[in-house]
Amino acid sequence: MKQFSGRIAVITGAASGFGREFARIAVGYGMRLVISDIDAAALALLRDELQAGGADVLAQVCDVSRADDVQALADAAMARHGAVHLLFNNAGVGCGGLIWEHSEADWEWLLGVNLRGVINGVRIFTPLMLAGAARDPQYEGHIVNTASIAGLLNAPNMGVYNVTKHAVMSLSETLYHDLQLVGAAVGASVLCPHYVPTGIHKSERNRPQELRNLDAPTASQTVSRLLTDKAVRSGKLSAVQVAQATFEAIREKRFYIHTHPEMLDAVEGRMSDLLRQRNPRDPLAAAPQVKALLQARLKA
Repeated sequence: MKQFSGRIAVITGAASGFGREFARIAVGYGMRLVISDIDAAALALLRDELQAGGADVLAQVCDVSRADDVQALADAAMARHGAVHLLFNNAGVGCGGLIWEHSEADWEWLLGVNLRGVINGVRIFTPLMLAGAARDPQYEGHIVNTASIAGLLNAPNMGVYNVTKHAVMSLSETLYHDLQLVGAAVGASVLCPHYVPTGIHKSERNRPQELRNLDAPTASQTVSRLLTDKAVRSGKLSAVQVAQATFEAIREKRFYIHTHPEMLDAVEGRMSDLLRQRNPRDPLAAAPQVKALLQARLKA
């Protein structure tokens, strides 16, 4: 996708983190926006900011885990603009802990937002984009799914999150191949960031009441929150830089967007273990202080 000006971008999870920076950059390129988030107040703040600068912005509250909400978002985008050119399936949440200690509500929440949200976006928007390409010989489209380095590795004490992001990787690669198979004028990319200060460590604030846990967090869940908070807040790469790299990848039609290439050695090691049928290596071997803290807290 080479041309952004005048085109329509739809962004989920737009009120913070990567989504907010995608929106700001898209406006800078002259795009018209349809932005969504489950946080109505934060979404309104972003809408007002962008409109104050003269941008064409439609904001709509959307719970991406609900197919009806995503369909309503697509209907609003088409009613307003008649086309969608760039889709960011970006909404995401996180929680951690030993994998057997997670509640059914934990699984339902993360699978709903992180995976079902991307499924809904791909299922509902891709046919609209393909139809737009059939109508317009000049059409260019692109879909970006936000996964994580956790979709390529399996760090301990992050099981539910890992599962969702591995599934997003598989979905995204299949989407890419299927679009190629039919010769679509729509490209696809998957974003695989490591720790970046985005606010995902505070995602409990938007957790639906019916999916909240009544029991106190376990030791593993408590230490996961502490470590994740520290890791996210201390991330050296900003959400702005990740968003800029994402737009560069869209322009260059690159599928894999690796924001932290230093992590690829660990990915290569995991793949090597798989191919050579070795037991999985310790993903915390390079961070012994983190492993020691985890083990100490879990024995306490």
